[in-house]
Amino acid sequence: MAKTSVIARSQKKPKYSTREVRRCFRCGRKRGYMRDFDLCRICFRELANEGKIPGIKKSSW
Repeated sequence: MAKTSVIARSQKKPKYSTREVRRCFRCGRKRGYMRDFDLCRICFRELANEGKIPGIKKSSW
């Protein structure tokens, strides 16, 4: 879980667009972020396994 000060800093508009940091809206993690879902890989997997993301299911073959 990211500190609240770090999350607040990432939500401010940066001086330059390249400095924008995207973070998971659930936990604040910046690494392993998926833009399509606005989640990090860990939160994505938790929600997908619980069936809370429509259209996503665990693959098996």
